[in-house]
Amino acid sequence: MRVIDNLRHINERINEACNRSGRCSDEVTIIAVTKYVSAERAQEAVDAGISSLGENRDAELLRKQDIVKGNPDWHFIGSLQSRKVKAVVNNVSHIHSLDRLSLANEIEKRATGPVRCFVQVNTSLEPSKHGMKQEEVIPLVQELAGFEHIIVDGLMTMAPLTEDTEKIRSCFRALRELRDQVQKLKQPNAPCTELSMGMSNDFEIAIEEGATYIRIGSSLVGNETGGVQQ
Repeated sequence: MRVIDNLRHINERINEACNRSGRCSDEVTIIAVTKYVSAERAQEAVDAGISSLGENRDAELLRKQDIVKGNPDWHFIGSLQSRKVKAVVNNVSHIHSLDRLSLANEIEKRATGPVRCFVQVNTSLEPSKHGMKQEEVIPLVQELAGFEHIIVDGLMTMAPLTEDTEKIRSCFRALRELRDQVQKLKQPNAPCTELSMGMSNDFEIAIEEGATYIRIGSSLVGNETGGVQQ
């Protein structure tokens, strides 16, 4: 299907989730995850009205940036190795995978201006997932207090792939509650107003629990390679 048709259907579902939770749909930004599609398909998403694109790998991010027109915001949403920071840090609007102090140090070292970051949290406690333990987040944010360039815009998580909706909801709720704790620090470089959570299979639950950014791949732009998509 055309991206514009997929987007229309997704927006309807976003509106319904917002109505159920007493929120405004303007509070939710869709990040089109373009990892498994061509630059042409990413362009179709931008032409349909998507303003934010998400990539998992540095090389593919830079390649598509050279091709896609319309000046979208680029989000790096994959696990970020320290040696890849130089290629990414000054070429994206947000990094969604800050999960350790050593990575923060490298971002700070390479940044030429403010870098908006999401601290990635493993709220499901699955060994296969990246992210910090919940109890590690506040100490990390406090460590970042003296950093000149890093801004902790919010927190990010991935729920388990399961049909147990309450388990999914509990992961999102835990992130929201942790976000509220970070806000209470009133740390100037950690406003932590945003929540990056929810993918194609669970974004409605994420919205009901407070998501402000949802990362949508397969149900929006499709999957041209057969890889595991968001």
